[in-house]
Amino acid sequence: MFNDFKLMDGRPAYVQVKDYIKELIYKGILRSDQKLPSTREFAALWKLSRNTVITAYRELEDEGLVHSVAGKGSYVSQEVVPAADSARLEWKEMIGDCARTAEELDLMKHGVRWEKGMISFTSIAPDEKLFDLHNVKRAFLDRMSLEGEILLNYGYAKGYKPLIDYLLRYMETKGVDLAGKDLLVTNGFTEGFDLVLSAMRKTHRRVLCENPTHNTAIKLFKMHEMDIEGISMEDDGIRLGELEQALAKHAFDLAYLIPSYHNPTGIVMSPEKRMEALRLFGEYRIPIIEDGFNEELRYSGSHVAPLIACGGSGNNVVYIGSYSKVLFPGIRVGWVLADRELIDYLESMKRARSIHTSTLDQAVLYQYLHNGNFEKYIKRARNAYKRKYELAVQWCKEHIPYTRLSGDGGLHLFIELNDSLSARDVLDACVRRGVVFTPGDIFHTDGFGSNTFRLGFSRVSEEELEKGIATIGETVWQLMREGF
Repeated sequence: MFNDFKLMDGRPAYVQVKDYIKELIYKGILRSDQKLPSTREFAALWKLSRNTVITAYRELEDEGLVHSVAGKGSYVSQEVVPAADSARLEWKEMIGDCARTAEELDLMKHGVRWEKGMISFTSIAPDEKLFDLHNVKRAFLDRMSLEGEILLNYGYAKGYKPLIDYLLRYMETKGVDLAGKDLLVTNGFTEGFDLVLSAMRKTHRRVLCENPTHNTAIKLFKMHEMDIEGISMEDDGIRLGELEQALAKHAFDLAYLIPSYHNPTGIVMSPEKRMEALRLFGEYRIPIIEDGFNEELRYSGSHVAPLIACGGSGNNVVYIGSYSKVLFPGIRVGWVLADRELIDYLESMKRARSIHTSTLDQAVLYQYLHNGNFEKYIKRARNAYKRKYELAVQWCKEHIPYTRLSGDGGLHLFIELNDSLSARDVLDACVRRGVVFTPGDIFHTDGFGSNTFRLGFSRVSEEELEKGIATIGETVWQLMREGF
């Protein structure tokens, strides 16, 4: 019976023995009061030390699965009731609209799948080769040595206090007036965005944003059953005339803007447009959710203050920030900075939904930032990404017959092809040649954008960057010659 036990590396042998016997009991193979082989027999059969088996038996006794009888040996204490088939449900029929929408718009499921060996321009995540592992490990050890017991227990819904204080100072250096404002730590941008959408009253069920815009935002708006009004963009940001017409025509519950290194276009909204957009939204009493996307990845020109800083002492801007694109996506830490009254409600919602963001993650991030590592890391990362950005722009100009290319910084470019071309046709042909990118129609709010695509370059080597862009260019030229 016991010949199928196989020992694996990297896990204590006594734990593996315990789990093996435990599984046999739960499956009903070992029955109640059945005598187990002696520790000597098991040790000889499995070529283990007897102490290993003794420790496993002792653990099983502690769990109440085995008991020993003096002079007789060890016996199974309980028999698990065999499973009986319960009712079978048609879960597809029981799924609501919110879950259906999420599944339908799930790009990881329904998008083009990357395969090993392909050149992928789909990601706009940081390049893990740049990660500062030494100082992350040091930050972990520093914080654990100071308050390890606290970090491994429950934390606070609002966030880890040292990190909150750091982030408030960080936002203050961006020019934000903190009077009357507060901050909530979240599991990245997405949770913060969803919390804000959930908290707000949806009188008109209509939201205004740039067109194109962040695909995750589109998904969440649809999951919250909101109609989306997209305003087209110019080289310096949202079209103000179109924005003013939309505001005059419809009532909106909120606006969503990505003023810096916009996703997907990479455009940075000019200071003049930021001020005028703030004036218009203020006039119509519409709250703005500002996505602080990639603000640190500026390669040239002067820093442009976020909308929440441009708004001075006003409180109609809700800023959502994250280090996911500029630092470590695996540490799921973001934040919402907004009017103190809104944060108070968001804190209660956060507590009800997920209790709190991992205190350990927050503390390690805080210590890493506190140690002064972020400034050094971002300087190194900015130099590396700047080179890739400049090469990507250069090679796109050399190889791809586009009608428009945008991207003022960040980790991606946005390309518009001739109106007669479909980016998905280009993608299908490129996939066969081992290159993938993100079609632009998924970012558009109105069903258009079929001739656009986003090119993420952050995780692609320089060699792959040129080869992949050249492949895209060759494919576009070929389709143009074929009359697509």
